[in-house]
Amino acid sequence: MTSMDSPVLSAKQLAKTYGTTVALAGVDLSVRQGEAVAVMGPSGSGKTTLLHCLSGILRPDHGEVVARTERVHVRVTDLKDADLARLRREEFGFVFQQGLLLPELTALENAALPLMLAGVGRREAEQHAAGWLAHLGLAGLEGRRLGEMSGGQVQRIAIARSQATGPGVTFADEPTGALDQTTSAEVLHALLGATVGRGRTLVMVTHDEAVAARCSRIIRLQDGRIVHDSAAQGTHPVARGVQPAASHPVAAAPGTINPYAADPAWTEGVE
Repeated sequence: MTSMDSPVLSAKQLAKTYGTTVALAGVDLSVRQGEAVAVMGPSGSGKTTLLHCLSGILRPDHGEVVARTERVHVRVTDLKDADLARLRREEFGFVFQQGLLLPELTALENAALPLMLAGVGRREAEQHAAGWLAHLGLAGLEGRRLGEMSGGQVQRIAIARSQATGPGVTFADEPTGALDQTTSAEVLHALLGATVGRGRTLVMVTHDEAVAARCSRIIRLQDGRIVHDSAAQGTHPVARGVQPAASHPVAAAPGTINPYAADPAWTEGVE
């Protein structure tokens, strides 16, 4: 449904205000398949608001977002709440600074949860999730709960969870912000390998220049506007230093379970 040269995400004239505060002031952005895009800027520049509008967490006051991945072609800003929730659950992956996993569940249960919410049977979901945990170096830790694991291990569980449904686009908000330098580098490598290393797309908010330097493209926001975009300089759309997931030294990434197979109709919502 898409190619490396066509955008998987397109935003036109995105605007968002909170009271009298302008968070986004007419942002235009296109993101291609396989890109790793770092979104940077000072606090209050609109980074997280942009991420939330692109991913359907937040509705902009004005403008539109279109997603066109291998499985869906929809105008995100036109979707009803229930369809937005499904899009976020099944076609978008999310990794947050603190993981936002469920402490009551094991590593395996956390990673399998998106698939079970999408209607995949528990056994199949957990087998698939176990493959992702092994791929990310967590084999043998499937039964542990979050309190028994390090911060880096918890973030790798979050990456496994984000990739369970085979999302076309993964959104990450400061995924290494709470980690030390060494662990940050390990988690970033895992995240890039799980996404752009498999031909998928990553959009990541970060304050860390070293993290941004590993991405194939950097955009900088100020006062709700894009003031710099390295794509204008001809950056190649493959993240630096990322090998395909099949060459990962731990285990090959599992295949994809298509959660849309039983009900594909709404995935073609753009004329």
